[in-house]
Amino acid sequence: MAIAGNPNAGKTSLFNAITGASRHVGNYPGVTVEIKEGRARGSQIPFNAVDLPGCYGLTAYSQEERVARDFLLCHRPDLIINVVDASNLERNLYLTVQLLELKHPMVIALNMVDAAEKRGMRINYKGLEQLLGVPVVPTVATKGIGIDELLDTCGKVLAGIIRVTPQAVRYGHPVDELVMDLTGPLTPVGAVEPRLQAEWVAVKLLENDPATWKRLKEFGDPDLTRSVEHALKTLESHCNQDGASILAERRHGIAAGAARQCVTRERSGTREITDRIDDVVCHRILGPVLLVGVVAALFFWVFKLSDEWAWVPWPGEWKSPTGIIETCFAGVELLIRPLEFHLPMFHSLLHAALVRGVGGVLSFVPLIFFMFLFIAFLEDSGYIARVAFILDRLLRVFGLQGKSMLAMLIAGGIGAGGCAVPAVMATRTLREEKDRIITMLVAPFMNCGAKLPVYAMLIAAFFPYRRTVMMLILWGLSWVFALCAAWLLRRTVVRGEQTPFVMELPPYHMPTLRGVLMHTWERTWAYIRKAGTIILAVNIVLWAFMYFPRPTDADASPEQRLRYSLAGRMGSVLVPVSELAGFD
Repeated sequence: MAIAGNPNAGKTSLFNAITGASRHVGNYPGVTVEIKEGRARGSQIPFNAVDLPGCYGLTAYSQEERVARDFLLCHRPDLIINVVDASNLERNLYLTVQLLELKHPMVIALNMVDAAEKRGMRINYKGLEQLLGVPVVPTVATKGIGIDELLDTCGKVLAGIIRVTPQAVRYGHPVDELVMDLTGPLTPVGAVEPRLQAEWVAVKLLENDPATWKRLKEFGDPDLTRSVEHALKTLESHCNQDGASILAERRHGIAAGAARQCVTRERSGTREITDRIDDVVCHRILGPVLLVGVVAALFFWVFKLSDEWAWVPWPGEWKSPTGIIETCFAGVELLIRPLEFHLPMFHSLLHAALVRGVGGVLSFVPLIFFMFLFIAFLEDSGYIARVAFILDRLLRVFGLQGKSMLAMLIAGGIGAGGCAVPAVMATRTLREEKDRIITMLVAPFMNCGAKLPVYAMLIAAFFPYRRTVMMLILWGLSWVFALCAAWLLRRTVVRGEQTPFVMELPPYHMPTLRGVLMHTWERTWAYIRKAGTIILAVNIVLWAFMYFPRPTDADASPEQRLRYSLAGRMGSVLVPVSELAGFD
């Protein structure tokens, strides 16, 4: 069962509700960039649910659109759940029309009906169902509303209890006539798109779909190719437009007609609260100023909440989250102290790798937790998408575009809690390969979660009373170096024209406490897991370098033993370099 829909329509929320998973959900497009599969729960018929990347149509331009298209066309799922944003019905129905062209069993999950009702929209679900010829189930995935009914409907469709006959899509003259003319020659071919109906292939060829044309030319039938080219020229000369524009215009007309018939508005002429907020947030001058203020406030409160809590009636180190962790590891150090006399090597290993190594890293968990907490709040509220819009003009000066901003935000561009690995994956949303390459190369300049503890340690050591200011400076420097690198790449190695930036700005939402805490815990736990595995392993290797070989003199001092070790010998070689930084 494939879950398909527009970006930010609530596909992943629906997937989580159906499978009980906890995949990341963000209030901005492009969060899902790969296929995820889970077992549906609560259904009479067991089936797997597949969460596809968001796409606006079945003509793929970006990587995530190709992933969604290839799964729908090649894997042929038993059922398609088309997630439609009820508050943006007309735009979402454009993809629905293309899914109807596949003539495949489908159920529409009309999601976010609560948001539509708040906007004064009343949707005739049964009327929409009759128009499209497929079941329509209203849902609010984030609250679990309508999920049981959706699963029950899907089960009945799969069992054959409900027979689904998708409405035939008609595009009018001359498209329908040309499609019928091409269907005959394409039907016996099969090899052009063997899993799909000839009528669908004809529509995609008239649409000038690159992937379908490539398959046609690979098939190697010159007579068939000439027939299709002649039909396409006839269509374009008759309508005085290119094939893609003609089909897109007709689909939009069908979607608009369906929306007009099934939607009534109780209120009109009033501006949405999202628009009023965007007057300030997306302002040419106030927007960037507000962004700097948001980042400064983020750093201030992260340090404030990670520091000592004066209002807590607890003694000493127990007044701060960091102090609690350090006290716990101090207790572990006391527990292993007897081993120093009986098993000195084992004690040294535990002390260096576990207490000092892992314990030192875990002491930054409160800092990481609060950083992720605020970033999750900004993501779920819808502000992150506005940041990409605000900085698009600036990024273009340096050879990037607004959509590159999303990858850089995932890498840690809005704070210091990201990761470069998912950021590189997020570059799939960029259409042009050159844009993807530049974004992939500069995203690691951002302040990821691994750099935050290092920055925090250095700032605490050298600038204890200017922590917020210094972290803000480091954040700014990361952007300066990233933009300079992008500018250099665009003018040397990766030259080419920049693509226009088009992005949907989602409505503002009040983040739910459960959603924010779930995303925060997922990211924090990933950090803790790395501390218990990768960092522990690295610390064991470092301990071995600092412990072996042992000096022949059993009474040697700790300093002499360290100097005699492999790490000490390597350090002696690097003394001239370290002296330049003031270290001996």
